[in-house]
Amino acid sequence: MPVAIALDGPAGAGKSSIAKRAAKILDFIYVDTGALYRTIGLAASRNNVEPKTSPEIDKLLSQITVDLTFNDKNEQIVLLNGEDVSGLIRTPEASMMASAISAVPSVRAYLLDLQRNMAKSHNVIMDGRDIGTVVLPDAKVKIFLTASVQARAERRYKELCEKGINVQYDDVLNDVITRDYNDSHRETAPLKPADGCVIVDTTELDFEQSVEKIISVIKENI
Repeated sequence: MPVAIALDGPAGAGKSSIAKRAAKILDFIYVDTGALYRTIGLAASRNNVEPKTSPEIDKLLSQITVDLTFNDKNEQIVLLNGEDVSGLIRTPEASMMASAISAVPSVRAYLLDLQRNMAKSHNVIMDGRDIGTVVLPDAKVKIFLTASVQARAERRYKELCEKGINVQYDDVLNDVITRDYNDSHRETAPLKPADGCVIVDTTELDFEQSVEKIISVIKENI
């Protein structure tokens, strides 16, 4: 029976990079659910659809397809209507749009089966905001990964700079603070630690130490 690991946490906690490395070491499939919301956010932006206009969002969802696939290195590729948008959804604007779009109940319902089906057929480490609370409440291991706001903003800032994206630290910090508030106060599936989860704070840990900590928690609980 496939093993599911749920990894939740706030923006900039390093979930994606840490989960990706841990999955590679453990020979699991890594599923970045945030990329799915970013992809629908990208579709909304391209079609000038505001996240709060539910009828327009519902119409948009009926007109698009969002799929996950993996290359020969088990790296996730996100497709919007067959187009690989994996690189287009990593901007601060896409991040904020994802936060807004993820508050729409019909969007969450639209993606729920896609996420659950991945866990039914593969050993997965799945990261997001509500994996342990909503998507995979019966996951074998649930982890809530967090760090201070300042640490998360600094990591996100460095990541964006390394990708050649021109941003200011203060703007990234404000984005993280805003997203924290939006994610934890939305009506549908608000960000919070799942029942029975292990909380891991990586404020004082570097990347490799964070990966080692996550793998240690997983091995102790499966």
